[in-house]
Amino acid sequence: MAIYQFALHNVRCAGCVRSVEKSLRQTDGIDDFAINFADRTASVQTEADPEVVTQAVEAAGYGASLMQDQDDYDQRAKQERQAFRTTLRKSLVALVLGAALMVAMLIGWMPDLHTGSGMLQGAFMGVITLAIMAYSAGHIYKGAWQGLFHGDLNMDTLIALGTGTAWIYSTGLLIATAMAAGVLPEAAMHLYYEAAVMILGFILLGQALESRARGNTNDALRKLLDLQPREALRIRDGESKSVPVAMLLPGDRVRIRPGERVPVDGVVIEGSSHLDESMLTGEPLPVKREAGDQVTGGTVNGQGSLLIEVSAVGQKTVLAQIVATVREAQNAKPALGRLADRIAAIFVPVVILIAVLAVGLWLWLAPAPAWPYAIVAALTVLIVACPCALGLATPMSVMVGVGRAAEQGVLIRNGDALQQAQAITTLVVDKTGTLTEGKPAVVALHADGDTARWLQLAASVEQHSEHPLAQAVVNYTREKGLELVDSQDFDATAGSGVSARVEGQQVLLGNQDWMQQQSVETAFFDDKADDFSQAGRSLVWVAVDGQMKLLLAIADPLREDSAEAVAQLHCQGLEVVMLSGDNQQTANAIAQEAGIDRVIAEVKPEQKQAVIRDLQLEGKIVAMVGDGINDAPALAQADIGYAMGSGTDVAISSADVTLMRSSLMSVVDAIGISRATVRNIKQNLFGAFIYNSLAIPVAAGVLYPWTGLLLNPAIAGAAMALSSVTVVTNARRLKGGRLK
Repeated sequence: MAIYQFALHNVRCAGCVRSVEKSLRQTDGIDDFAINFADRTASVQTEADPEVVTQAVEAAGYGASLMQDQDDYDQRAKQERQAFRTTLRKSLVALVLGAALMVAMLIGWMPDLHTGSGMLQGAFMGVITLAIMAYSAGHIYKGAWQGLFHGDLNMDTLIALGTGTAWIYSTGLLIATAMAAGVLPEAAMHLYYEAAVMILGFILLGQALESRARGNTNDALRKLLDLQPREALRIRDGESKSVPVAMLLPGDRVRIRPGERVPVDGVVIEGSSHLDESMLTGEPLPVKREAGDQVTGGTVNGQGSLLIEVSAVGQKTVLAQIVATVREAQNAKPALGRLADRIAAIFVPVVILIAVLAVGLWLWLAPAPAWPYAIVAALTVLIVACPCALGLATPMSVMVGVGRAAEQGVLIRNGDALQQAQAITTLVVDKTGTLTEGKPAVVALHADGDTARWLQLAASVEQHSEHPLAQAVVNYTREKGLELVDSQDFDATAGSGVSARVEGQQVLLGNQDWMQQQSVETAFFDDKADDFSQAGRSLVWVAVDGQMKLLLAIADPLREDSAEAVAQLHCQGLEVVMLSGDNQQTANAIAQEAGIDRVIAEVKPEQKQAVIRDLQLEGKIVAMVGDGINDAPALAQADIGYAMGSGTDVAISSADVTLMRSSLMSVVDAIGISRATVRNIKQNLFGAFIYNSLAIPVAAGVLYPWTGLLLNPAIAGAAMALSSVTVVTNARRLKGGRLK
């Protein structure tokens, strides 16, 4: 099942989005999809040919083009810039003509309609404004007709009804006057041609300004796309040749010269250098890479020269997956957004009903002649209530917020994770690799007898384990110059210990409880174990042929910023809980150093999920941070899962948020960004709701009995356009605002 990205064309409001969604939902072979109204894209998961998706969008009356590579995105950006210039030009044409007509009427240049010259001038205005309406807003009237044809009412419907009514009323007035001069009262003799084109001018200007502002909201994604160079220096048969990156295959060898970007993922096979990985991880300091190390496409080489062997290309590279994750998240809608969509779905029919009621009330209650009042009220209601701001409120904030998070190495995978973050009460952190460096080392030991022999036996067993503590034992033994020997019958008990036979001797390594379960007496090591535990050391007990022989003290130092991160999490109002497989005394020592509230120690891997569930049963909204395979069930159980990007693929795929930087400060950033984004969404939705709640009654004339105020339709058009620009501008504040 593939996921394709499409650019959508002629999609201008939430109603257009609903039409596309309806068509996609009715198309066989489409498994899932998400539409981002803010940047007019659709992400579609399907087994069908992409052409099926394009046809479905076209069937709804819109256009779609498949976005596959950087060239497609460059072309899309070029089209967007051209569309901005075209929309701006059309708006200026409408505004200039509308302003000229309005000035002419205000200063008395327009002859009386009862005269022959007045009729001719009125007819001339009608023809000119019709031409301007066709030129500047032909796409709007076409969109309204298509929406009507497909049974969907949208923003174009309201604009077309409003401006069309103004033009038709004015033309009808001219015809009626020509056929029966003097029949209509003087107060009704007013043309609304200038209002129609002024309205269109303001709306198009708003769309142009919105497009311009929207074009700068997704800088983060464009920066990611620009990270991959177009060409690479491939080494084949001893010869160097510059080739397009798209031609590289796994197994190819590529030379990375000083200062160049790494084109694709690979493994260093020759050379040493420091790489700047900040754009991908948010980590500011360059990282040393040498033979055997993985390098990631998009990172920047320092002063050294590297020869790498390509390990992943195309959509399988880390950079491509990050871009895909960002796009997926930007297309996602949190619950707030889905609420706005449901409101927008009934908004246009309700506005049309209000306009009809306004006409009826004005005809019933207004002083004679009532028709001018009724027409102005209906026209103004239709124009002022276009739901653009409501449709943009959520996707604009999500797009900017997710983009900013990506810049800081935080990959948010779904919209609900954004909204849920504001409700978190408890953050559960796994100790090893999350609070600590994840690089434990043996710092002390206590032996009974031949220390070197017991170390050799212990490491010979642990060489078959990938557990960080096992690697610490192996590394320490090798540093002492001791050679490892083969072992047989290796067996591991998850979260407890391992056993094997080495040169005829049965060797056990594990925690104290497991040793006692194996009938090994540990009492005479207890005093030394207490000393090590009080110092915050993790303990590995070693028994040979049923007798305790060695006690290893292993330290995994706290990350430099763990204590500061915990302090900031407290400032965010969170309770921090540490999970650890260590004994209670050792875990308490680490927690005290980090400033953690609550410790749950001696937790086996399979118990982590149950711990999360128990906390949730206490009424807590729980987030979990982890980086290992054994964290995956707990990450999935938590209300929000944060996976360290340096962890396993299983952990990352189980989490809602991936942290590319292996630091607890990334969680602080992630929660801060999520809260700021949701706050921004609420501001936008509140502004959109308040705008419409106030503007529609005023437009309908509710203030007229007390103030004599009836809103000018052209002013209504300007206000509607301004509301959309305000939403976009507010969302852009997320790019540089403070995060709490």
